Amino acid sequence: MDRNTVIGFVLIGLVLMVWMYMNAPPPAPVTTGRDSTAVAGGETPGDTAAVRAAETPSKGTTSSEMPGSRQGADESATGPDSPGKFFGAVSMGEKKFVTLESDLWMAELSTLGGGISSWQLRKYATWNGDTARYFNRSERGSLNMFFISADGKRINTRDLYFTARYPRGQRIVVGPKDSVEIEFTLQVSARSSIVKKLVFHGDRYEVGVTYRFVNMDDLISNFKYIVMWEPGLHYFEHNSVDESNYAKAAAFAGGEEIEVDASNIGEPVKEEVSGVVKWTAIRNKYFSVAIIPRLKESQGAFLEGTRAAAPDQGVVESYTMGVEMPFVGKALDEDRFTLYLGPLDYDIVRDLDVGLDRIMSLGAVWIIRPISQYFIIPIFQFLHWFIPNYGVVLIIFGFIIKVILYPLTKKSMLSMQKMQALQPMMTEIREKHKEDPQKMNQQIMRLYKEYGVNPAGGCLPMLLQLPILYALWAVFGSTIELRQAHFIWWIQDLASPDVIATLPAKIPIFGIDKISGLALAMGVTMFIQQKMTVKDPKQKMMVWMMPVMMTLLFTNFPSGLNLYYFVFNLLSIVQQSYINKIHKDDPLRKVEEKKRSGGWIAKLSANMPQQRKR
Repeated sequence: MDRNTVIGFVLIGLVLMVWMYMNAPPPAPVTTGRDSTAVAGGETPGDTAAVRAAETPSKGTTSSEMPGSRQGADESATGPDSPGKFFGAVSMGEKKFVTLESDLWMAELSTLGGGISSWQLRKYATWNGDTARYFNRSERGSLNMFFISADGKRINTRDLYFTARYPRGQRIVVGPKDSVEIEFTLQVSARSSIVKKLVFHGDRYEVGVTYRFVNMDDLISNFKYIVMWEPGLHYFEHNSVDESNYAKAAAFAGGEEIEVDASNIGEPVKEEVSGVVKWTAIRNKYFSVAIIPRLKESQGAFLEGTRAAAPDQGVVESYTMGVEMPFVGKALDEDRFTLYLGPLDYDIVRDLDVGLDRIMSLGAVWIIRPISQYFIIPIFQFLHWFIPNYGVVLIIFGFIIKVILYPLTKKSMLSMQKMQALQPMMTEIREKHKEDPQKMNQQIMRLYKEYGVNPAGGCLPMLLQLPILYALWAVFGSTIELRQAHFIWWIQDLASPDVIATLPAKIPIFGIDKISGLALAMGVTMFIQQKMTVKDPKQKMMVWMMPVMMTLLFTNFPSGLNLYYFVFNLLSIVQQSYINKIHKDDPLRKVEEKKRSGGWIAKLSANMPQQRKR
């Protein structure tokens, strides 16, 4: 290889390093499953977020009516202590719980707040085998309503007692084809009430929510209310720092996703969204909760998040979201929503038909996302339809990519083989023109042209793989399919690094203290490739530099990504060996120069001297 080729490889290496570094989760000690759900200072995420949410200004609200207005702050109520003259009667009551369970989920409902007080997914577990619980009873609240009462009080329905027609402690099993309706009534007065109906389906992660307002027109001011989610979303993965990299709150308005991502400890982030909002959502790495208006158009939304320190140098992000809805002031009014509480499974969230799949980090919209959405995910789903092991699916996927890129890689390998054959001539040119670098480069480029060699040909397959690697990274980080997917032996989770050993100290610059088996295997295959293609003694450093660098970079990456790259490299080695064997005796021939067609560039170049003479 000549100097330009070496520079090309170095640049590709730098591109890979920057890309991988910017997208890799920061290597940090992991937290336990329970610690990762804690917030610094022992505060309940839902409680603190709800207070801040109530203080968030919204369109069309005067300062005295704002949730966070300081005027009368001591007597305005977000809790049951001073709910005002209209809602004082419902600030006390009987707390009753009912449990619903299906094959997919288990929910606990409470008359305090009139909604879901606990939600867990039965088919998913945390990293240590505990139940994947979104939130629990102690956090008080889930989907609640906030509004300003006619006497200027801040009312949050999570602090009020509803009534419901079910016995205390009842347990209801919901079959796969069944649905159950639970109705809660907030009886404000003899003539005024808010009825909240929840509809659960045994085969879905969606909860239908209906609010019916009966003679509330004189009790709710400002002609609006806010439906909000308060308790945030628990963490389920081994590394809280990694999960925080994916955690965020988002809203979809005007065909655009607006995100809030708390990146600094102790610095809350807020975003107010104006106009019609199709959905708001909170996500962690693999799960999400979303509010989707179904009947009326929303008037806006708010998103808010905080980042707090957790034990063992971990971090936890907690988010609150709300949708602002119009209240028209009729004697009888109704509104409907869908509450989604489930995994980031592409097919499930896409079928909600509101664009919620945009919250999945599948890569850049115009470049990487189409590869993830229309190529990688469909192939994975098709192969997994008859192959239960996702590790085997990834191996076959590596074969498929190799077949697709075979013509290009074959041409590249033949070009590299020619370059090896040209090494003696290139050495002679370098010796002959070592005092004139410009002429030396001209002669080498002429040599390439005469023998039809593309010096950058060896780099092109690697560059074409970059979008695929990035898309794979995005798929592994967002979709639920590979989470906790076992392959063989020590590889228990294809979405997490496979660790075979721990170092006594972190490696400088890279900051890693683990050894990944598949990353090491990938590095070995890359080294073999380099040995097979790099024959110039002056380029021996390349044989070691790229494999070592890539091994270190990929150590913290999902084992599934490393498995794919290892398989692809292994197939490339087989292909290179085959091409070397078949074409080893091919004579080195010059390429016949084709006659130029006389295109417009050639004609323009030919006319330039004549134009100068004029």
